[in-house]
Amino acid sequence: MSYNAAGVRVVSILGEDYSIKAPAGEEQTLLDAAMMLKAALAETKRKYPTLIGDRLLVLAAMNLCSQQIEMQKQHKLELDRYQEQVSATVEVISKTINQA
Repeated sequence: MSYNAAGVRVVSILGEDYSIKAPAGEEQTLLDAAMMLKAALAETKRKYPTLIGDRLLVLAAMNLCSQQIEMQKQHKLELDRYQEQVSATVEVISKTINQA
């Protein structure tokens, strides 16, 4: 990834250069996203060596999206579990306060 004075980053994906301007303070996120996409492309290419170009890019993107969906589901389950724990704790505290 290269940079210019205007804050535009040039990211090379599958041999194509893309000029992307990240919002101030988000440059590292852009770099991390580019690295994640490149890793996903490499992994997809390893699994499906005959794929090239757009087909490789779309399959890698679909894999990343499916991972994101699974993480969102897991996050919701954990959030629900934590909410139940907080509610139970609040209930115990309320009972303790009412007994005092």
